[in-house]
Amino acid sequence: MSIETVENSMPAVSNPLNAKRRDLALRITVPFFSIIVLIAIWAIYVKVSGVPPYILPSPLAVAGALVSDWGTLSPALWVTTKITFMSLALALIGGVGFAIFLVQSRWIEIAFYPLAVILQVTPIVAISPLILIYAPSTQVALLICAFLVAFFPILSNMVQGLKSVDHNLINLFELYGASRWQTLLYLKLPAAQPYFMTGLRIGGGLALIAAVVAEFAAGSAGAGSGLAFRLLEAQYRMNIPRLFAALFMLSMLGVAIFAITSFISWLSLHRWHESSLKREN
Repeated sequence: MSIETVENSMPAVSNPLNAKRRDLALRITVPFFSIIVLIAIWAIYVKVSGVPPYILPSPLAVAGALVSDWGTLSPALWVTTKITFMSLALALIGGVGFAIFLVQSRWIEIAFYPLAVILQVTPIVAISPLILIYAPSTQVALLICAFLVAFFPILSNMVQGLKSVDHNLINLFELYGASRWQTLLYLKLPAAQPYFMTGLRIGGGLALIAAVVAEFAAGSAGAGSGLAFRLLEAQYRMNIPRLFAALFMLSMLGVAIFAITSFISWLSLHRWHESSLKREN
């Protein structure tokens, strides 16, 4: 048997780059076609059943409302986006800072952690009237409401991450005379990074939900209002295509926030953490 025959009979080794490309293509095309099929079913149902547009508009009617009402909906989208990201940034700073403060001492955690739990379990709709009274403006009140909802998941995950460091590594740092801040900076914070990224993804979605719910509770209106007010306005006017268009914009904003936070998590973890490494077998 010649060498060429042996080489041709050997199974082809798959290229890892091609495998990654196929996996990425599947991740994009499968959800895309699923959405296309659902939209097609929606359009067929509206066409066949003859349901009136003020009950269930067709996808074309929603797309038309999105285009025709873009001048009204886009400023509202910007307001909601701004409140969401500002509240998420404040929740990140406050959650990480407060988590570091809590893990410095067990007595500090016992004294202050229940206060964070109380803020989390209290419905934001219940305390929003008080926030509206004491806040200097409606926008600040919305920002505080969204911050309170996004704050606790980040705090909780960060505390869990800082407390989950291997005790043998902590003993090793103590053996070499590392200070408390050196242990925090070079051991605890890197070890807590996966927990922080989980809190970031959860907090991003909750910040958007809280921004919308807070605007519902605040009843804000006018030129500086967000998409929540546009939803209520469309409902009161029975402009259901605009309502669906506003819902679509909120959904796309949520998907964008999840994609951004997931990408940040992947950038931080894909080189070393097991949750982001691809299995070889």
